[in-house]
Amino acid sequence: MSDTTHYGKAVATAWDRLHPLLVRHSAWADHPEGDLPVIEGTVIRLQVDHLRGDRSPRPVWLWWSATAATANDVDRLWQAFLRRFDLEHTFRMFKQTLGWTAPKLREPAAADRWTWLVIAAHTQLRLARPLAEDLRNPWERPARQGRLTPARVRREFRRLHGKTPQPASAPKPSTAGPGRPIGIKNKHRAREHPVGKQDKPNLAEAIASSRAA
Repeated sequence: MSDTTHYGKAVATAWDRLHPLLVRHSAWADHPEGDLPVIEGTVIRLQVDHLRGDRSPRPVWLWWSATAATANDVDRLWQAFLRRFDLEHTFRMFKQTLGWTAPKLREPAAADRWTWLVIAAHTQLRLARPLAEDLRNPWERPARQGRLTPARVRREFRRLHGKTPQPASAPKPSTAGPGRPIGIKNKHRAREHPVGKQDKPNLAEAIASSRAA
């Protein structure tokens, strides 16, 4: 049992060495004829007192592909599950707002550099949260003081950027190069890089070896 900020008391109950009912779909579509393997794990049931907006909570069922889970493991798992919403929104902002997947990069090193630049831009938005005003749209709810999302901070970041000291000198004006002539394709093909794909494992042999051991 744990006390939460928005949901009251959270009670997590776990059952050890339970397995899901596998069917011949997706990953098990090509499995040889016969019984499907038994994959034991831990089932977790999470129940809270209330939800936001005085809604009646329904229990959340989770499954962990490991056994012998301790109380600390159970608490860590359901708390990590609740944090997935923050991760999904962060990746969505990286892609749609900060242009993480916009450039067509050819080299892995260039993709790594661009990823770190996007992370640096997101960090600046997080650090500027106490300084930004809530420039919200008419259909958006007011945000609490100091709790602006990075997307709302970005609307105010242009004004903040002009008031902060700039250690670098002003950029010099320049003219863009001529580039590739119109109608001529790029003759330099991008270098192919291995992505680490492996051959499909033989599940029948793996199960037979595990049973023999």
